[in-house]
Order: sequence, then structure tokens, then C-alpha cells
Amino acid sequence: MDVDYQVIGGRIRKAREDKGVTQERLAECLDVSNAYISKIERGKTAVNLDNLDKICAALDTSIEYILSGTNTTADDHLRNEIIEMLEGCSPEKMKLITQIIKSIVEY
Repeated sequence: MDVDYQVIGGRIRKAREDKGVTQERLAECLDVSNAYISKIERGKTAVNLDNLDKICAALDTSIEYILSGTNTTADDHLRNEIIEMLEGCSPEKMKLITQIIKSIVEY
């Protein structure tokens, strides 16, 4: 299994921005440099598990979300997972998905 550090870094950046935390503040929490946080967020370096745990604690997010993009502890995790899947769909696929969903909901 290949690890996509750019995707992981992007999730860390999004979680950080959603919490209103600067890279500088996150770096302080981890006792690392701003450059290290920047490299992690850009996927230029791997984050070790100890630092990942600290990042998640500082940003009040789950390791599961950072690694997989899902958070089964959140009430709306299925909705978020569906939205994430739909983001990359073509208009044709969206039309088909809409028809399928309507059929299921109306059933």
C-alpha cells in the first residue's frame, strides 16, 4: 500500500485552517520548526506517528480522518464520506448517482 503524503498533508492543512490555527502555532505545540509543518502539509516529508498523534490532539481531529479521510466518530461521517466521493465525479456520473439515490429514497 502506497501512502500519499500530499493527501495526508492536505488533510492536516485543512484541519489546521478549520480550527484557525497557524502553522507557527502548530509548530510550537509540537516543538518543531514552521518549515517542518509546511513540508508535512505539502507532502514533502512523512510525519512520524508520534508527531501525527500530537498534531491530531492539537487540532482536535482523529488520526483516522487524517489517514483515511473518514471519521466514524463524527455524527455525519457518512454524509462527509459521500460528499468526498462525489467531488471527483463527472456530470454524467452525478446524474446517474442522483437517479439511483432518488430510487432508493422513494423506495
